[in-house]
Amino acid sequence: MNKIALRSAYLEKRKKLQTKEIATLSTAIGNQLLNCPIWDASYYSLFLSIASKKEIDTEFILTLLQGRDKEVCLPRIQNETEIVHILLTDNTKIKTNHWGIPEPQNGLTVPSSEIEVVFIPLLAYDKKGHRVGYGKGFYDRFLSKCKPNTLKIGLSLFEPEEKIEGLDATDIPLDFCITPVKVYEFK
Repeated sequence: MNKIALRSAYLEKRKKLQTKEIATLSTAIGNQLLNCPIWDASYYSLFLSIASKKEIDTEFILTLLQGRDKEVCLPRIQNETEIVHILLTDNTKIKTNHWGIPEPQNGLTVPSSEIEVVFIPLLAYDKKGHRVGYGKGFYDRFLSKCKPNTLKIGLSLFEPEEKIEGLDATDIPLDFCITPVKVYEFK
């Protein structure tokens, strides 16, 4: 399937999920994360969930990162085209933007080159690590500014598609995708 069809299909699949089911699946994803080779890094980018879109709840992952004294950076949309990352502290104020995305309002900006692990929201992905997001290109633009060895980790409530049709030259594939039942590694 192409990106447009997959985007529509997976938004529908998510609509059918109940809040309790998302919570259970999200916790399972966090537990799978414990088996990933990512824990030597210091700076992690973690998105905050859009509950109305029935995204994975990243609260458990946030707790894991903070429990291991990792520096957590939260994405914030800037100029309607770019993502900047703000270091999460006790004083960080979170506000929902006009797209329904919770994001930091204040704090220290962390350069893309400092972030070692990026957790990426997605709707669908395939067995080669290509992903379908909401279609605005924010993460691909951000990832293009990261170091080549930055780990790109998708978080998905679902298993992969065989192949995504209609990829763009600017699409940056994942290194891993974590589901409730398995960690997929792409090479």
